[in-house]
Amino acid sequence: MSDLHKEVSELERKSATAARLFDIRRIIGGLFVVYGVIVTIAGINPSDADLKKAEGVHINLWTGLAMLALGIFFLAWMKLRPAQVPDEAPGTPES
Repeated sequence: MSDLHKEVSELERKSATAARLFDIRRIIGGLFVVYGVIVTIAGINPSDADLKKAEGVHINLWTGLAMLALGIFFLAWMKLRPAQVPDEAPGTPES
């Protein structure tokens, strides 16, 4: 019975690790941070044609900074409120 208990606890630990690893907030936050950095860099020194097209607004800079803020928000949210693994899967019979 001890081996079965160890195996079950090991599977629960792996399930909790997988739930934290594939948290959608990590993926969304990471993508927004990466794209935010790229767009912010593109918006630091816009060309005259880009400024004229955007009617004088540094749209890439502001959009990049907003994307960075949103990405950091998602990553902070994930860090402050980690994913909780349910005690038992739905639809499984109780022992």
